[in-house]
Amino acid sequence: MQPSSLTTLSQQALSEIQKVFERVAVDAAERMCDEVLAARRIACYGVGREGLMMKALSMRLMHLGLDAHVVGDMTTPPVGTGDLLIASAGPGFFSTVMALLGVAREAGARTMVVTAQPAGPAPRSADVVIELPAQTMASDRGGPASLLPMGSLYEAAQLVFFDLISILLREKTGQSPDEMRARHTNLE
Repeated sequence: MQPSSLTTLSQQALSEIQKVFERVAVDAAERMCDEVLAARRIACYGVGREGLMMKALSMRLMHLGLDAHVVGDMTTPPVGTGDLLIASAGPGFFSTVMALLGVAREAGARTMVVTAQPAGPAPRSADVVIELPAQTMASDRGGPASLLPMGSLYEAAQLVFFDLISILLREKTGQSPDEMRARHTNLE
């Protein structure tokens, strides 16, 4: 058997990501943008590699000049009325996501769950659900599997989706790429 080439693998992976976007609801980006722009403060949360994608989202929101934070960072302020918690629960449930949704709701904040499983407990308890229909760790067995391992297809779709959201938000707020760049850290 001949080993796979990087070109062949990349074409298949990119095709799988494109197929995810073909199934994303047409109003998903608009709903997310509306919620983010209506929020006074945004807190982002996810576990594992999903958590890394949520940190990437929080960074882009900060580059847009929004008051965005990552749950668990020492400098994250409390959430309350007028704020938004955005949590990732690709498989539809994580105990930490459920707990944080409860805390945010009790404090008066709105909640959004980004997920591949909208019927799961976490999305069912959120104010807003953004579905990225992709394979996660909860669905990587028993059917046609993605080339990308475990939950990587969902996480790759998140990264692309969140950067596209940042472009849409930049346009909606009338900012230039240079204005975003000016907020990038110089402590690297």
